[in-house]
Amino acid sequence: MPAMGSLVAVASGAVIGLVLGLVGGGGSILAVPLLVYAVGVGSTHAAIGTAAVAVAANAATGLIGHAREGTVKWPCAIVFALAGVLGAALGAELGKAMDGNRLLSLFGLLMIGVGISMLRPRHDAEAPNVRLSRATASVLLPRLVPIGFSVGLAAGFFGIGGGFLIVPGLMAATAMPLRNAIGTSLAVVTALGVTTAASYALSGFVNWPLVALMILGGIGGGLIGIRLGRRMATRKDLLERTFALIVIAVGLYVSLRGI
Repeated sequence: MPAMGSLVAVASGAVIGLVLGLVGGGGSILAVPLLVYAVGVGSTHAAIGTAAVAVAANAATGLIGHAREGTVKWPCAIVFALAGVLGAALGAELGKAMDGNRLLSLFGLLMIGVGISMLRPRHDAEAPNVRLSRATASVLLPRLVPIGFSVGLAAGFFGIGGGFLIVPGLMAATAMPLRNAIGTSLAVVTALGVTTAASYALSGFVNWPLVALMILGGIGGGLIGIRLGRRMATRKDLLERTFALIVIAVGLYVSLRGI
């Protein structure tokens, strides 16, 4: 890979890691467009497979930081991830069977929809002490399992971590605060990314040197994102709205190029 291409790959990984560390999701939805249009990966399926590996690794890096801060609700994360892994395995097989240009167009439409949903204000009451236990299982499991499977299906199909879907999904299922949802989502993103990455790797759709460069950039970006997240905790709404507008703009571009 030329020197400039390597630098772009490292920078792309840094962007993914930064966003994952900052808002717990969204970085993965930028990974495929970055690989296709910035790095220059010619195959949509190769971009999805490579992105899945890089996103899983970067999410795992961010998860370590959040776990140390105690923001991860592990029982909820495990149930959500198990349901999501089943969906991701099915979604990945469906995605590999679809034409690359059509898949890219659908990916762009998904970005637009996600961006619009992120602009909607949240008014749900928070439950900081919520936890999955025998006493709460009858209430939380019927919410966590179907939402987890649906998010996993989308994550596997499009080769994304799904954090931008997992965060609101966890909040809707459990009413946990945003900070906990962000930390918990990274555990799920890691699991879904590994599942999708394994499926695409077995089909030969992963560029491993490119993965290494993106992970290198993602480690630095993730650490910066976590620190910025702590400092900007009071301005989270502004941050999410700005990112939502960026996702919508990129989605429009990807959809038009895919068509």
